[in-house]
Amino acid sequence: MNFAKAEFIRSAASPEQFLRDGLPQFAFAGRSNVGKSSVINRLLNRKNLAYVGSSPGKTSQVNYFLVDSRAYLVDLPGYGYAKVSRAEKERWGRLMERYFQEGGSYLTAGVLIVDARHKPTADDVTMHGWFRETGCPEIVVANKLDKLKKSQIDPALALIRETLELPEEGALVPFSAEKGIGKDTLAGLLNKACES
Repeated sequence: MNFAKAEFIRSAASPEQFLRDGLPQFAFAGRSNVGKSSVINRLLNRKNLAYVGSSPGKTSQVNYFLVDSRAYLVDLPGYGYAKVSRAEKERWGRLMERYFQEGGSYLTAGVLIVDARHKPTADDVTMHGWFRETGCPEIVVANKLDKLKKSQIDPALALIRETLELPEEGALVPFSAEKGIGKDTLAGLLNKACES
C-alpha cells in the first residue's frame, strides 16, 4: 500500500454516513491531545491532511482517508478532556459506539495512540477494550517518544504494556510524529493486516 497516495473522502457525523463499501478500514483512536492527527499525517507524508487542532477535540466526526485506493484510515473523534459541552461529548460517544457495533464486519485493525510519557488513562483502557471486543488486531502506538530521555523509554513502554495487559507478541510501536520514528514499522504492520 502506497501511503503517500491518500485523499480525504468524507466526514461522518451520523452512522448513516459510515462507509460500508467492503474496503479494509484501519481505525485510529486516541485522547484529544495525544497527536492522533499528527501520527496520521506523518504516516501519509502530508503536513495537514488530517486536521491538527491547536486546541484538543477538533476531530468531532469520523473522518475517512482513502489510501492507494485500497484501504481507509479512519480518524475517530478524540476522547478525554476536550473543552466541549457534555451533550457534544455524549454525541461523540454514541457515534463511536455505533462505529464499533457495526465495525466488526469492516474493521481490519485498530490503532490506539497513547502518550509514551504517561501511563495510559482509564479512557485509553476503555478504547483498548472496544478494539478487543471487535476481535480485530490492534496496534498500540506510543507517540511523543522524542519527549523522553533514552533511559526513560524502556520503563515507559513496559508501563504501557502492563496497563493495557498487552501480550508479549502484541504490537506496541514506539513512535514520534515529530521525528518520524516508528513510521515504517507502523506502515509495515498496516500493510500486513491489509493483506491477511
